Amino acid sequence: MKYDKPPLSIDEQINLRASRGMVIPDRARVEGVSMISGLKPYPVMKDPGAPWLGEVPEHWKLERAKRLFRKMNRPIRPIDEVVTCFRDGTVTLRKNRRVRGFTESLKEIGYQGIRRGDLVIHAMDAFAGAIGVADSDGKGSPVYLVCKATSGVDAHYYAYITREMARSQWILALAKGIRERSTDFRFENFGCQFVPAPPMQEQTAIVRFLGHYDRKIRRYVRAKQKLIKLLEEQKQAIIYHAVTRGLNPNVRLKSTGVESLGSIPEHWVLARLKDAGVVQTGLTLGKQYQRTATESFPYLRVANVQHGRVELKHVKHIDIPPSEAVGATLQAGDVLMTEGGDIDKLGRGCVWRNEIPGCLHQNHVFAVRCRQDILAPDFLVSLMTSQHGRTYFQLTAKQTTNLASTNSTTLRAFPVILPPVAEQKAILAEVANQTAALDAAMVRAETEISLLQEYRTRLIADVVTGKLDVREAAAQLPDEAGDQELLDEAELPADNEEGVEDFDDVVASEEAVEP
Repeated sequence: MKYDKPPLSIDEQINLRASRGMVIPDRARVEGVSMISGLKPYPVMKDPGAPWLGEVPEHWKLERAKRLFRKMNRPIRPIDEVVTCFRDGTVTLRKNRRVRGFTESLKEIGYQGIRRGDLVIHAMDAFAGAIGVADSDGKGSPVYLVCKATSGVDAHYYAYITREMARSQWILALAKGIRERSTDFRFENFGCQFVPAPPMQEQTAIVRFLGHYDRKIRRYVRAKQKLIKLLEEQKQAIIYHAVTRGLNPNVRLKSTGVESLGSIPEHWVLARLKDAGVVQTGLTLGKQYQRTATESFPYLRVANVQHGRVELKHVKHIDIPPSEAVGATLQAGDVLMTEGGDIDKLGRGCVWRNEIPGCLHQNHVFAVRCRQDILAPDFLVSLMTSQHGRTYFQLTAKQTTNLASTNSTTLRAFPVILPPVAEQKAILAEVANQTAALDAAMVRAETEISLLQEYRTRLIADVVTGKLDVREAAAQLPDEAGDQELLDEAELPADNEEGVEDFDDVVASEEAVEP
């Protein structure tokens, strides 16, 4: 097993971005939030013999985790509400974080009691960091390892340590895989691991120091996310006006009868999407092809289709007969749109530029093949992601308690406006010109957030494993509220779901979690 390298320092990250011609943030602003002065290494270190841990201070002991924690199996109470363990280490009542993006269990078979202060490890998702200390009493899935700390043990410190085991991929190496991108990390796996055991006072100092730093970062992220949201709203206002009114302020208008469109230039045509393109519904997974020759094809999932771009870091493959691939093969210029997920994500889309030749798409991703003599693909994306598109898909969506979805019939009925193609292209060019500064500002803000999050990861790794001594720095910190600040939903990373990484994985993950 190959383990992750330590995260890059701020200097290393900035130099790397510069060498690749990427956006460079204002370093002074990043340093102002991130730099901690006066931290030094411990004077004497020793090798504990744990591949994921590296050297630790000489005075730190090593203990098996089972000597520090007891696995609990409490009965649930009528007053208990559902507690969820997220990938960013937050363990809280589900209602505290969000109410969308989950499927509700009809039966809570095997649920167990959770108490504030318990160390909670998501057995199937520990490899991705779903490990933390509960901030509330409640009940949780039987897939959770609920652990109570023994005397002289700070559960928050060991949440950091166990998440570092996950970041280094040690948990992935230990755990038994039960499905792709998931594991079965049992208490037996956790309990037999040697973990550092600093003196209790030192554990507390580390937790205090990292808690202070984490709150500082979260406040910065929150401010930057609010800025990005405002910039995006300005951009959408520009797009909506341009794609519904055009560039000539003196043009004669006509009513469309569609509330979200209002009036449009008199020479534009109002149509349904089915009249301007073909909707391809994609490949249904799970079929068996016995006694049939198959080939491996890359395919796109919902997770690959983001707002305005295609995410190609994790592209899956499927073995199917070539004849099955024909009706699900993407072509350059196809407009990709997701079938479902959170209600505010319906209609998000992007243009496929044939980044992976011969790539397929599954049935939860629609591919719209425009008649490019009357509808430019990028113009359709602007329509779908404008206020008009968002209103249409939200009003027509099929909603369950936590999810929303659309279908090909609804998509084909989407009202589209058709200026002459030359005018569409002129509108797109003008929109790009007017929004360039907004895009650049959003990229800078996102880059600063990314750099700080990487620096935070490095700092946590160095502090909890004893590479930096924070005892003196922690003693000088002001008193603060000890409770963890909960992130707003807009601040959450894309992969922070409770073991769910794609719309079509929602049911599968719940089936695995809820017996």
